[in-house]
Amino acid sequence: MKNILVLGGGRVGSAIAWDLSKNNSISVADINQKNLEKIRKKNPKINLIKEDLSNKKKLQNLIFNFDLIISAVPGFMGYKTLKTIIENKKNVIDISFFPENGLDLNKLAKSNKVTALIDFGVAPGLSNIIFGYYDSIFKIDSYECYVGGLPIKKVLPFEYKAPFSPIDVIEEYIRPARLFENGQIIIKAPLSEREIINFDTNEDLEAFNTDGLRSLLFTMSHVADMKEKTLRYPGHAEKIQLLKDIGLFSQEKKCINGTIIKPIELTAQLLEKEWQLGDGEREFTTMRIVLKNKKKSYEINLYDEYDHETNITSMARTTGYTCTAGAALLINNIFKKKGIYTPELIGKEKKCYDFILDYLKERNINLKTKITNSL
Repeated sequence: MKNILVLGGGRVGSAIAWDLSKNNSISVADINQKNLEKIRKKNPKINLIKEDLSNKKKLQNLIFNFDLIISAVPGFMGYKTLKTIIENKKNVIDISFFPENGLDLNKLAKSNKVTALIDFGVAPGLSNIIFGYYDSIFKIDSYECYVGGLPIKKVLPFEYKAPFSPIDVIEEYIRPARLFENGQIIIKAPLSEREIINFDTNEDLEAFNTDGLRSLLFTMSHVADMKEKTLRYPGHAEKIQLLKDIGLFSQEKKCINGTIIKPIELTAQLLEKEWQLGDGEREFTTMRIVLKNKKKSYEINLYDEYDHETNITSMARTTGYTCTAGAALLINNIFKKKGIYTPELIGKEKKCYDFILDYLKERNINLKTKITNSL
């Protein structure tokens, strides 16, 4: 049994804590008392700590007595949090999806003899793990990933509910999208190149560019073409683009009636209620990965819905349980290398890939694979 600390008690952080609490001693730290109270009601055995995780000194004191740290903090504070954890010589699994390049901390992690698994969610995360594994068994010329989490009941105007903080969702919509074309990094506008994708498990969805490739741009640069697109109900991207065009996502400070505000912060606050996923509200996560070369293509599909038995959302399940699978790799000494490791690097090791997929299957998260041979 390990003594594990989860930083962040939102939907995903609480799912991580619940899953790991079956075989470990778990503590959750969060500044939001409401998040902590929800966890207490679900599992009174989990130790709860109210703390400001943005305070470096408090964070250092907090993590001192734990064997493993799970960082599920908001993206804007993720990199600094991860750096502090590594400086204090603690192994860590990170799902904060910060905008910085986590590979820049590799030297620090090695010098501190730390294993840090980063971006260990669903996408990035499980998508990368799959990519890494298939890259080890056949030559890939192109990689495509389409992924999204959506409510089953559509409510106008956005027909969307956020499984995590609205500010992190908005970040996906404003961060320039990096794609890989003909062996080169190409910058495209987020929300661009919209297309309709057909699914058997649900209605057709609209895909658009977002900056989801992240570490793949560097670790998988031998693959000539790579892209990741976010999935939403058709028409959502157009409405988001309008908000963006009129400046509601601007980070430039404005003075309104003597009050200084950033439009993006006001917009995120307003959207929090609009996008709030209700307790027990049904939603789903869907992902399609397409890997091709001239002779063969693999299409791997994931579809998962809200779990009524555990009252855990599909996005929290698919993100959180990929994270806890990564934690289990470390807890069971299946993976021991020191440094920063992205999911695709883990996926290249078959024993890790098989372990993670078996771990997810035990939690009823399954992949379906279709193979097509070219003539």
